[in-house]
Amino acid sequence: MIVGVTKEVKDHEYRVGLTPAGVQELAAAGNTVLVETKAGVGSGLSDEEYEAAGAEMRSGASSVFAEAELVVKVKEPLPQEYGFLREDQAIFTYLHLAPNPELTRALLERRSTAIAYETVQPEDGHLPLLKPMSEVAGKMSVQVGARLLEKTRGGSGVLLGGVAGVEPGEVTILGGGVVGMNAAKVAHGLGADVLIIDINLDRLRSLEDLFHGHVHTLTPTRQSVAKAVTDADLLVGAVLVPGAKAPVLVTHEMLQAMRPGSVVVDVAIDQGGCVETSRPTSHSDPVYVEEDVIHYCVPNIPGAVSRTSTFALANATLPYVMALANKGIRQALEEDPALERGLNLHRGFVTCPAVAESRGGREDSLLKNAYDHIYVHGDMHNRATFFQRVLTSKQLKLKKKSANIAGLQLADLLAYPARQDVLVEHERIADPGDIFGTRLIQAVRMKYNRHLYEGRIEGYGKVLFPK
Repeated sequence: MIVGVTKEVKDHEYRVGLTPAGVQELAAAGNTVLVETKAGVGSGLSDEEYEAAGAEMRSGASSVFAEAELVVKVKEPLPQEYGFLREDQAIFTYLHLAPNPELTRALLERRSTAIAYETVQPEDGHLPLLKPMSEVAGKMSVQVGARLLEKTRGGSGVLLGGVAGVEPGEVTILGGGVVGMNAAKVAHGLGADVLIIDINLDRLRSLEDLFHGHVHTLTPTRQSVAKAVTDADLLVGAVLVPGAKAPVLVTHEMLQAMRPGSVVVDVAIDQGGCVETSRPTSHSDPVYVEEDVIHYCVPNIPGAVSRTSTFALANATLPYVMALANKGIRQALEEDPALERGLNLHRGFVTCPAVAESRGGREDSLLKNAYDHIYVHGDMHNRATFFQRVLTSKQLKLKKKSANIAGLQLADLLAYPARQDVLVEHERIADPGDIFGTRLIQAVRMKYNRHLYEGRIEGYGKVLFPK
């Protein structure tokens, strides 16, 4: 396979998708690796190192995109890169599509195959390609927040570690995952008074054990979050719902109660942010002040420590890049359920439930696309088998009269046109408001969702990759 690596164009983004060691592994396996000139300079990696590893250098991203079958990046494509994307090309990078409808729309229009680092997920639920950058962002969040608290930078003048006879600063961390845990490590190491809020009690217990009871933990309620926010000198947003927009836990009203000069570092900003007043900033212009509170909301925090971040990320992504390049996109996804969960978009269709929901609901963005894809590309036997499987599930309770609408009729029924007010293509049910037809469609959609989330749909690869 021809694998391409481009220079990142996001503001002050110095990381690179592959190291020379990764290039050498790919080349040794018989792949061709194209690297844009100076792609690795920001991480201390020269063009000469890439060439020595077996890469072919290209001047300009356009030439890399034009030739590559698989493009490996760090951050999502920006508008100036949209025109380079192709239908017969896969892109493997951080995408964060849920809060970015413009990018989602561009990728859908270009019919690109988009695989997101942040939704690659094995059965145990952890996120191996998000974890290394979450470690970096968590540690940096406190490092950055401590500096912004300095009076010379507009902060309240609080030293997080305090000194003898003076209370330390208060650090409140929303979320006890990888970001939250690493933020807590640095804050606790500085001597701050640390509070971690998380909905998962087992996670809180493990954090208490990890820190030997030297950090405080709390489950979230409106009242408890409001008080914790009010008391905080530094508030770290570390909330994550894989692939989806982050929930807003801190309201504008809560923020107003914070002391002037307090600091918010919203690490969740790459998924929309968990503070109501958060909006994306950049390394060039990283902060703004609202309600006398300093906000730091840079989506690519790890880019500031690019060398550490590049090697940490490449260590995690290389096995997946090798699988995609050596086996081909389709085979690699079919053989690895974790990698398949990373598939967000394919040939103009949304294939990630969380992204579909962010675009207006599963029915319009995910289910209809899947139904139409089967109807247009699948043969009659596959359509019938698919819908029969959904219908005959023991968990799907339908009235007998409704259940009689099965097999090919149901396939025709659900393969409705793009117009939302038309439910049938063939006149199986003349009236879209028919109670049996409507209930049947709703039930099948619900059951399809359940199977999709659990990865139990027979022939799922055929839906995504029609011949």
